[in-house]
Amino acid sequence: MLLTFLGAAGTITGSKYLLNTGRHKILVDCGLFLGDKALRLRNWSTFPVKPQEIDALIITHAQIDHSGYIPLLVKQGYRGPIYATPATIALCSTLLPDSGYLQEVDATHANLHHYSTHQPALPLYTKEDAIYALKQFVPIEFMQTHTILTHVALQFYPAGHILGASMIEIEAENLCVVFTGDMGRSHDPLMRAPHILRSADYLIIESAYGNRLIENEAVTKRLAKIINDTANRGGSLLIPAFTAGCVLRVLYYLKQLIDMNMYAHIPIYLDSPIAINAMDIITQHKDELKVSLSTCKEILAIATKVNARDEFMNLALNPNSKIIISANGMATGGRILDYLQTYIIDARNTILFTDFQVEGTIGDRIVRLEKEIKIHGQMYPVCAHIENITALAAHADYQELLAWLSHFTSPPRHTFLTHGEKSATLLLKNKIKQTLHWPCSVPEYLDVESLC
Repeated sequence: MLLTFLGAAGTITGSKYLLNTGRHKILVDCGLFLGDKALRLRNWSTFPVKPQEIDALIITHAQIDHSGYIPLLVKQGYRGPIYATPATIALCSTLLPDSGYLQEVDATHANLHHYSTHQPALPLYTKEDAIYALKQFVPIEFMQTHTILTHVALQFYPAGHILGASMIEIEAENLCVVFTGDMGRSHDPLMRAPHILRSADYLIIESAYGNRLIENEAVTKRLAKIINDTANRGGSLLIPAFTAGCVLRVLYYLKQLIDMNMYAHIPIYLDSPIAINAMDIITQHKDELKVSLSTCKEILAIATKVNARDEFMNLALNPNSKIIISANGMATGGRILDYLQTYIIDARNTILFTDFQVEGTIGDRIVRLEKEIKIHGQMYPVCAHIENITALAAHADYQELLAWLSHFTSPPRHTFLTHGEKSATLLLKNKIKQTLHWPCSVPEYLDVESLC
């Protein structure tokens, strides 16, 4: 059996793994590369394996760096099933068409303003491409074993992180291979903790926060100070956020502040495609959350949803203090860029990040306090206050990852550390070796490992 690392190796995005059992070729995850130009250019390169040769595609969860390449793979000829949990399919049904739409908008904008080196600028795929690809999704529930190919069994386990996020266990050729995908925090206020696994022959584990210990800070107290300081300056608070679970987590803490009367009661607005359908998605998959459906409704009710372009324009030009939560969390695209153009140039405002920022993304450059940021081909001075509350993160830190690994009754034959920047994967590798004494390594892009 051969395992090829087609993404998320030496970097955090572009998650793709090709498992060749000798009988079948199975692709695990199909994400876009995000970050600096060298990484993003990989999205345009010829796919390393012919899509027609892939027998099955399995997705850990819906975030674009794990699912965003699917429409292009289908466009290039993949015709097989795409296995995912029902919640992941529900999220992809919004995220993927929106990704295609945004690429069309970006290409149109680049052609109109002549800032692309490509003439004409083209989208990787369109909204229609994404809608077409959705037809190939096949739902699989958690904790159920399915034979998906001859001598290949698949099982999903809850990974926490976001709705639908799963760890993937593949049994083939008398070997058990586990891909953790992104793992959530063990004490997240909303999502259930990752399922405990006891064994695997080979383990591929994420390491996004492999070099970080998330501060156990008083989130409500710090958030209240950020909001009150911003309101006292006459500014607005802009919060880039990811999917439904991430949005819900931010609103959860904002509702706590409201209930405790801890912050200036300025209006809260939610502008995200996922947010518009959040309650429907949460209702259908409420068992993945710790809190009740009624609590979710109360949390979402504190924000006004922004649906139409004219509503966005009115909101962006409104000079009154407010809180705006908008997609996406790393500011790699979407409506958040339009808001940033307006709000980042004003020192009264605050931009608050709540999760991991991939190196080279706009979010990363803002968090690193660069003085100017390029948005849609134009430079904008960073005058707004910049904040980052890591305790709002959806990724497990290294201590939580080690605690999860400690439940294994025996070490895997080998553990591969992926989905992290090199400093994170190397530190986690050393900690695993020192603490658990397991054989582990950090693969590079396009590395091929023999599993036996």
